[in-house]
Amino acid sequence: MNDLDTQDIRDGIRTVCDRFDDKYWRHKDAAHEFPREFRTALADGGWLGITMPTEHGGGGLGITHAAAMMQTIGESAGTMAACSTVHVNIFGPQAMVVHGTEEQKTAMIPPLVSGEDQPCFGVTEADAGLDTSKVATRAVRQGDTYLINGSKIWTSTAQVANKIILLARTTPAEPGERLTTEGLSLFYTDLDRKHIEVKEIRKMGRAAVDSNMIFINDLEVPAAHRIGPEGAGFKILLDSLNPERILIASEAIGIGRRAVSKAVRYAKERVVFDRPIGSNQSIQHPLAESWMELEAAQLMVAHAAGLYDSGAPCGAEANTAKFLGAEAAFRACDRAVRAHGGMGYAAEYDVERYFREAMVPRIAPVSREMVLSYIAERVLGLPRSY
Repeated sequence: MNDLDTQDIRDGIRTVCDRFDDKYWRHKDAAHEFPREFRTALADGGWLGITMPTEHGGGGLGITHAAAMMQTIGESAGTMAACSTVHVNIFGPQAMVVHGTEEQKTAMIPPLVSGEDQPCFGVTEADAGLDTSKVATRAVRQGDTYLINGSKIWTSTAQVANKIILLARTTPAEPGERLTTEGLSLFYTDLDRKHIEVKEIRKMGRAAVDSNMIFINDLEVPAAHRIGPEGAGFKILLDSLNPERILIASEAIGIGRRAVSKAVRYAKERVVFDRPIGSNQSIQHPLAESWMELEAAQLMVAHAAGLYDSGAPCGAEANTAKFLGAEAAFRACDRAVRAHGGMGYAAEYDVERYFREAMVPRIAPVSREMVLSYIAERVLGLPRSY
């Protein structure tokens, strides 16, 4: 796979995605049913390991290639649900790839590539939100194991996952001491349902892929499942977080492009007052503007991914790509619904599903407002506002 260019990737992924049409995804959304068939098809094609090392069965490619893959999936009938089926498989294990020992990589990566293992991402907590320093899930060292207790929220795919990437505090702050991201450790371990209760959150969209609260009670985790040094978990996690922002930007752009394509097709076919509605500038101009916004966001994705793959700092660029991609996708889906008029509200035309799912990249994995604050502080040098 490591000799593929991005167009080869787009063509290969499109071949898989085309087997799963709007009808398939409409059913999965209505039934709240995980799209196992789709995930299996991607695993069979070797796509789940696109960024994993070749010596462990992966494709050995970079985030630039993974972004092309995820954008193509986003542009398919499954939009965000299809992306979320495999999203954590692509960005989450980056922490293991960069910081794991050879023994860990040998044991952990091949089952991820084959699809035998399905991970979920246990970082966010209800009382911490984006303030990772407030993570309260506690991991206490007991010889060669850690005993972990706590809870997480918005843990996607936990209903079907058998593994979890888990952030927990191994060094508590002294009384009166300000909490920081120091003292957090990262684990990759079994999602043991005897000690982890999973409760699904009913939500606005992306119903085919579950989101959950999880409650961890006396989970024993071998010390060998800790990734990197104890207490360095947040810094290690950054090797997953920046790629995640780049990938979700790519996914959003894919969704926006599909929405525009659907709207254009409808605008050509729908005749009112003896002419196609697409001849009206009130239809043309918003769709043309969305096309330009999506193209501009794509350039920032390419820039951020190139920086990451070269080993250069990319925090500002990754966050900017996420912001621009999410905003462009949301506007494109809104315009697609309105271009369809009343039928845009009907499930059979699918743009209402795209619109619901386009909300996800606006608020996750980081809100648009936090991205603006990040750029204001880190790039413009303005005082911190929170």
